[in-house]
Parts: sequence; C-alpha cells; structure tokens
Amino acid sequence: MRRALFPGSFDPLTNGHIDIIKRSLPLFDEIIIAVLRNPDKDPMFTVEERRDMIQEIVLPMSTENCLLTVDFFSGLTAVFARNKGATAILRGIRTVSDYEYELRMALMNRHLEPDIETVFLMADEEYSYVSSTLMKQVFKLGGDVDGLVPAVVAEKMREKLGEGE
Repeated sequence: MRRALFPGSFDPLTNGHIDIIKRSLPLFDEIIIAVLRNPDKDPMFTVEERRDMIQEIVLPMSTENCLLTVDFFSGLTAVFARNKGATAILRGIRTVSDYEYELRMALMNRHLEPDIETVFLMADEEYSYVSSTLMKQVFKLGGDVDGLVPAVVAEKMREKLGEGE
C-alpha cells in the first residue's frame, strides 16, 4: 500500500492545501492529513476544530483508489509517519525559501526514518503566495480571503472574529 502522510498546522486549511491533496490522489492509495498540535503556536482554531473542518471538506474527495483520513499528532513527523505505516511524507512547495526549508526537513526525516521518502509537489501558481499565516493576518486586518480558503473555513474564521469582538 502506498500510504502518505500530509502533515501541517492547517490553521487554517487553504485552497493551496486542497490543491496539493487533489493532485496527490492518483499517487497514493491512502493519504493521512496529519494536523500538527504545536503548543508553541497561538492557533486560530483548536486541533479538534481544524480536524473537523478538514474532515468536512476533504473526506468527500476520497476516491475508490485513494482513501483520505484525518488525524492529529505532536512530536516528530517522521516517527508519526512510521507509526502510521506511511511510505511517504507529502509536502507542498510554493517558493524557493519553502524548498530550502523543506529540503532540510526532508533530509532530517530521511536520517530519522530512511525508508520513508518525502514527495514534493509544486503549488499551483494561483496559490503560490497563499499560506495559513498570511490568510490569518489578512483576515484579522479585515481583508478578503474568499477564494483562497474553502467557504467553510472562511465562515468559521468570521465566527471566530465575531467571538472576539
């Protein structure tokens, strides 16, 4: 079985993430979208909220050839991938600086788990500037993120912003 782990904070899930997931469906039999629980960050959404949104948006994209599942984790990605039986770690690349960072991570993951490959997919040009961090910043300052995050995510962001007012 070709099982991949697609790790990230997904805070929030963006259309760039969706693009990477859709384009990776033909490559794997199963993709585990792994939501990182990082206590050092100040997330907009809890891990459970992120998981629930991802399940609502992404699970219907499963095909008869590729099952999509959602889980969350903390700690080393390579160890979590091994524990889940993944043979690959899936990563999206938007820019040269992403590549430099992701290359270092891939090499460390290979050092930790030599049997797990990292697969890079280039972001679609339409989403090459979209990041979760940028989406939160723009949204909190009143900018429009429609078309850059799924509609469900935009609505949840509006609800969060409304809670703080």
